[in-house]
Amino acid sequence: MQSKSAITIFLLLGIVWGSNFIYMKWASDFITPLQVVLVRVLFGFIPVLIYALYKKVIKIEHFKYSFHFFMMSLLGTTVYYFFFVKATSLLLSGVTGALSGSIPLFAFLLGIIFLKEEKLDRRIIGIFIGMLGVIFISKPFDTNLFESNLEGIVDIILGSLIVGSSFVYAKRFLSPLKIHFAALTTYQLGFALITLLFITDLNGLTSITNDIHVFLGSVIGLGLLGTGLAFILYYYLIENLGAIAASSATYLPPVVALIIGYFFIGEDIDLIDCLGTILIFGGVFLVNNKK
Repeated sequence: MQSKSAITIFLLLGIVWGSNFIYMKWASDFITPLQVVLVRVLFGFIPVLIYALYKKVIKIEHFKYSFHFFMMSLLGTTVYYFFFVKATSLLLSGVTGALSGSIPLFAFLLGIIFLKEEKLDRRIIGIFIGMLGVIFISKPFDTNLFESNLEGIVDIILGSLIVGSSFVYAKRFLSPLKIHFAALTTYQLGFALITLLFITDLNGLTSITNDIHVFLGSVIGLGLLGTGLAFILYYYLIENLGAIAASSATYLPPVVALIIGYFFIGEDIDLIDCLGTILIFGGVFLVNNKK
């Protein structure tokens, strides 16, 4: 892949992923967190399915691994998205985006525990630095603020931990299957959609159409682009640049979320939030650097 194309995709992913937080916050003002997840998965599934059919990678024989696809749909989609939407409804969107930068830290920590190839080494320093950033953003020294934000902070940490575990699960059980990424993503979102249709109370779902900007943001921004296109672009980077290089795309969304929150939405992002984000970035960098 040419460097200009790679840079373009990195920037596009950063903008798309980073804007997801404000779309989730807006949508949660009209519908329940589970309904937000349903809308996101439904409209994210469409482009992924079309792409997989275009690539002709959907195979009947793959469905003997349906249990693994179902587990990935829970860890990497349904439960993870639910906690992120809940957190975004309770916290500033920029703060939620910044805290989401801790996902690679949890993935590495769980990898040490459950994967034989991951060893405890000096990268553990990155875990401590990153977690210090999470603490800074949580503001435990401001008792009133910490107590009011506590549920949202717990939600975003749980969501980050769960999606971090999905990477470990995928590496342990799905990577050895050598199934094309477009097929895996289609199965993951497809199983998530089926689950959500069973467990989501649809009453009041049409309330999201009361605000056309929120509706379009949810369908196009959060679903078609923020989920469907983002999955395709991210795995395209993995296929062409490798997993390590592609993972650096996760550095951008927290910054984009902070910029959107502060400059475009007028959220009260302060110096501590920015410092915490830098520490999380530093921790992720150290975790991804094995040298």
